Amino acid sequence: MPLIKEFREFAVKGNVVDMAVGIVIGAAFTTIVQSLVKDIMMPPIGYILGKVDFADLAIKLPTDTDPVTVNYGLFINALINFMIVAFALFLVVKAVNRMRKQLEKKKEEAPKEEPKPTKDQELLTEIRDLLKSRHPEA
Repeated sequence: MPLIKEFREFAVKGNVVDMAVGIVIGAAFTTIVQSLVKDIMMPPIGYILGKVDFADLAIKLPTDTDPVTVNYGLFINALINFMIVAFALFLVVKAVNRMRKQLEKKKEEAPKEEPKPTKDQELLTEIRDLLKSRHPEA
C-alpha cells in the first residue's frame, strides 16, 4: 500500500498534471498543424507549382523486388509542419516573455514599502519619546 500512496502523491503533483495537460494539448496541436499543412497549405502550393502533390513526390530506386522509394515530398511536408510549430512556439514564448517583463516593470515601479522597525527600534523610540516628554527643553 505505501507504493500506491507514493504513486498517488506523485501523480497528483502540479508539475506532473501540468506536463500531462501540455502533452495532450501538444498532440492535438500537432494534428491541427498537420491538417493545416496537408489540407490547406499544400494544395494551393502544389497547384501553383504545376498541380504537384508533395506527398507523391518520391525517387524510385531500381530493385528486383518491391520498389524502394525516397519520399522527399513527405519530408517537405514534415519540414513545413516543423516550421509552423516552431513559429507558433516562438510567438507563445515571445508573448510570455513580454508579459513577464511587464510584470517585472510593474514590480519595479511600485512604491516600495518602508520596512517595519524592529522591536529594539520601537523600544528605543518609546524611550526617546519618554525622555523628551520629561525634559522638553532638550
